[in-house]
Amino acid sequence: MDLKGKQKRFLRSKANHMRPIFSVGKNGLDQTWLDEVENAVDNRELIKINIQQTADVDVKDVKQFIEENSDIQIVQTIGKTLLLFKESSKESSRKLSVEVSDL
Repeated sequence: MDLKGKQKRFLRSKANHMRPIFSVGKNGLDQTWLDEVENAVDNRELIKINIQQTADVDVKDVKQFIEENSDIQIVQTIGKTLLLFKESSKESSRKLSVEVSDL
């Protein structure tokens, strides 16, 4: 699903009060970390991740790694925080994606 402007605004409003549930630190990026992020996005559909100050990677590296290795969409980046969205593969977890597709 390619997100339109109205859909991105809706997702950003839903994520306004969310806290990051994943972070990238000294260990950097690897497939195990990405698998965990994909699992969380599949359950929640919308998550935030944070890049710690001590991380060896920057926002561009994280965005590129996620885009190349998964089908998760990056809705927004603010400083060192990324907002990620993906439609859940489980019908019971599809709440936001139904609202997003109606926009």
